[in-house]
Formats: sequence, C-alpha cells, structure tokens
Amino acid sequence: MRYPLRYAAFEWISGKKSATDDELLESLNKNGGKCSPDELDKVLMQLEILGLVTVRWVAKDRRRIEVVDKAAEESRVPRINE
Repeated sequence: MRYPLRYAAFEWISGKKSATDDELLESLNKNGGKCSPDELDKVLMQLEILGLVTVRWVAKDRRRIEVVDKAAEESRVPRINE
C-alpha cells in the first residue's frame, strides 16, 4: 500500500513552514515517489480546500506554499455573537 501523496506533501511542508512548488515536487520525487506537476496541483488544491495550506503565486511559473497558522486564522475571523 502506497502512502497517500497528500499526507506526504503536508508532512514535508509542515516541517519547512513554507516552500516553493518546485522544492516540494523535487522532494516528493526524491523519496522514490512518482509525482507529476498535475498530481501536485491536485494535492495542493485538496490541502488548500481543507484549510491546511495557502498557495500564492510568486512568479509566472512559481508558487509559494505556506502552512496555515490556526491561531492567527481564528483571530482574523469576526465573531457574530460578540
């Protein structure tokens, strides 16, 4: 059974706190996995929808991936009952 790519990617990003998509793709392929840029896009989209990472364009063909800080995220959300 293969370790899900989504978990491997999030685990690696969590250790670094931020990285570029090129660094992440290289790391995932270095560990014996076969990850294409299209698969990486799907994984990053899943992680972003789950609220675990943010992905921002840095250049025309380079993205920066950062782990979402839950404490900072909760402080920005306005409270309805307050």
